[in-house]
Amino acid sequence: MGLLTREYPPDVYGGAGVHVEFLARELRSLTDLDVHCWGESADPAADARDRVFRHGAAPGLDGANDALRTFSVDLAMAAALDGRELVHSHTWYANLAGHVAKLLHGIPHVMTAHSLEPLRPWKAEQLGGGYALSSWAERTAIEAADGVIAVSHGMRADILAAYPALDPDRVHVVHNGIDTRLYRPDPATDVLERIGLDPDRPYVLFVGRITRQKGVPHLLRAARALDPDAQLVLCAGAPDTPEIEREFRALVEELQRTRDGVHWIPEMLPRPEVVQLLTHAAVFVCPSVYEPLGIVNLEAMACGTAVVASAVGGIPEVVDDGRTGLLVPYDEHARTPVEFESALTETLNRVLDDPESAAAMGVAGRERAVREFGWDQVALRTREVYRKLLKSDQGF
Repeated sequence: MGLLTREYPPDVYGGAGVHVEFLARELRSLTDLDVHCWGESADPAADARDRVFRHGAAPGLDGANDALRTFSVDLAMAAALDGRELVHSHTWYANLAGHVAKLLHGIPHVMTAHSLEPLRPWKAEQLGGGYALSSWAERTAIEAADGVIAVSHGMRADILAAYPALDPDRVHVVHNGIDTRLYRPDPATDVLERIGLDPDRPYVLFVGRITRQKGVPHLLRAARALDPDAQLVLCAGAPDTPEIEREFRALVEELQRTRDGVHWIPEMLPRPEVVQLLTHAAVFVCPSVYEPLGIVNLEAMACGTAVVASAVGGIPEVVDDGRTGLLVPYDEHARTPVEFESALTETLNRVLDDPESAAAMGVAGRERAVREFGWDQVALRTREVYRKLLKSDQGF
């Protein structure tokens, strides 16, 4: 089979990339797998061994709209899939490749929906007219796909609401997973020391991209009334647009003028360093306004840390409210975000004020991650979707 994705190691910057990385690792022991992704190979020998094929945009499209460049990568992927029995695409960046491969090679197309373009209208700010193209590509692929995998039950409901022409029987729920061998409590503190964190003060941690979706401006405004004894650590990079980056910088600088202990880490840290930061945080915060599941919450839970997150999308299927963390209601139709931000502040302060309860939630979170979200189970459930479509166990 062919697994199609934009992100693949070493170029992973979001939850969809994490998903594909670990799903591919587990699927290799279950089926004959090729991975097709974006980029140039930094290690051709390793890519050849693992059957990873990297594709770039057509040279004639240098400087063109990013959506058009994406389509050229998709065409290159589709052309390379001859001989595969099934293709499985991830995100709109690769969905069109899966759809074209289905038509060209006469094979089933499975797509995993990690997010939905109709629910991310702010991307028009990022992509301009390309947003119309990305939306068209997603709609075309999802409505024609033989199987659609939703990463949560909340995401399944969103898919069927956004695309009512889609047959509900074709939409399957397979939750995201977590590698609890990689994401586990790390007692070391060298990363904290290098960053300059005060070991005698608790810290609130955010890890994610600077996008409208992740709700970081809400967090920065909520942090104005955060317990003054607490530090705030922002592992935040990859801004969607220069405008979003300027807004983020202005809010961080404003916060740093009014309180100390605000640390912004703009570069992508290696996974072991993120694990250490997750381990020692008093609380992890996920203020997303839209989140199909939120792998990062699972990562925090696996590291034994309490989570405060917005109650959107699939997050309530991961964070057990009151047991592994606390959920904050978010109303996307509210006129102002003040109520959400105030509730976010109050909830974070409640966790900071009760370290014993926070520690208990961290223990429960680790247990839940290990028990319910292993990647081996995700791969097996994904393979079952393939088998239903092929009506055969051959090759799977």
